[in-house]
Amino acid sequence: MGALLAIAAVVLLMMIGVPVVFSFAAMTLILSLIYDVDISSLMTTGFWSVNSLILLALPLFVMTGYLMQSGGMAARLVAVVESIVGRSKSGMGASMVVACGVFGAISGTASAAVASIGTVMIGPMERHGYPREYTSALLGISSLLGLLIPPSITMILYAVVTRQSVAACFLATIGPGILLIIMLCFLNWLKMRHHRDDVEEHLSFSQRMADIRTNSWKALPALMLPLIILGGIYGGVFTPTEAAAIAVVYAIPVGLFVYRELDLKKICRAMLEAAATTGVIMIILLFSFVASRIFTLERVPQELTDMLLEMFHNKFVILLIVNIFLILLGMIMDDVSIVAIISPLLLPVMVNIGVDPVHFAAIVGTSVVIGCNSPPMAPILFMSCRIGQVGITKVIGPSMFFMVFAALPVMLVTTYWAPLALYLPRMFGYIN
Repeated sequence: MGALLAIAAVVLLMMIGVPVVFSFAAMTLILSLIYDVDISSLMTTGFWSVNSLILLALPLFVMTGYLMQSGGMAARLVAVVESIVGRSKSGMGASMVVACGVFGAISGTASAAVASIGTVMIGPMERHGYPREYTSALLGISSLLGLLIPPSITMILYAVVTRQSVAACFLATIGPGILLIIMLCFLNWLKMRHHRDDVEEHLSFSQRMADIRTNSWKALPALMLPLIILGGIYGGVFTPTEAAAIAVVYAIPVGLFVYRELDLKKICRAMLEAAATTGVIMIILLFSFVASRIFTLERVPQELTDMLLEMFHNKFVILLIVNIFLILLGMIMDDVSIVAIISPLLLPVMVNIGVDPVHFAAIVGTSVVIGCNSPPMAPILFMSCRIGQVGITKVIGPSMFFMVFAALPVMLVTTYWAPLALYLPRMFGYIN
């Protein structure tokens, strides 16, 4: 009961506009009062939990995203995706989806994808007859591929708070991420195949191949980055943290000397934005570690497990309840908050009913994708509306279409068909 009261306090404080950091601090204080715990000793435990080498990857991947955005790498990635997928009718929407997936394979954040891909593509898509509200909705859901396509900031946080392998969690969300890309492209094709196209382009095969070669050559330095990051991690050359550092070291000279769109002012701005983002995440993690410690001492996860098993005897029903719970929380909390406080609370329940912790990482990721794009909070959807210069009320309809017919099926398939999430981690030897 005390845990539910503390979580309800966090939700209420966030809904009335209290910053996330202070909401989590209030939750920790409430828990210490309810359970009569000496919070000063637990803060030391929280500090040592945050003092993790793995968490160094957070600011570095975030900074990589900002450097790509301001250094011209994002625009080159969009150009090569457009030349491959197509510039007319449904091809433009598919280009946005795939470009967000490729960008997610480098930056690991949704907000950077919204700003980078949206500013480059919304104008051309409007000229091809795409309504701005539809484009903004597609941008919002596509940018959340950054939560699934590795390296993912969300999966790094999940791995840290649940003591799992970062690389295994990365692999677990590749399958759901690719499936979501396919679903979004298919739905976009259904919606736009008969739509008016003001500037439809008809290129011959030879012209198309020449276009692909030209844009691929220009984007080669940018395309090398995901290969370096993921190839190095899974090839055993370096750890995720070292991969993040290499990504920053690689992105700076490419932006400075290859594309020549990066300067000292933009680098400083990227450092400041990465520091601000990381600072908020680290403080949230500090309080979540303290709260998790209190939950453990008071056996809250065990009590929650017993309660759910007494109420529901079917594994699939419990999984559905967890899905709904994560979606509802995602509608009023950000992905960092959910992963930090809810994942360690629900993980014992999942393990007890036979769900692998790595599989649960994929379940959390796909559920958060829906919640983070659903009002009233929906920070990514609001950001895509600002980029698209359209009101949120006009975007809710097409956004719900993509979530109901793409994101929701992907979440259900991921939840109830474990091989989608576990095949790659097993193949690479991270789980038995």
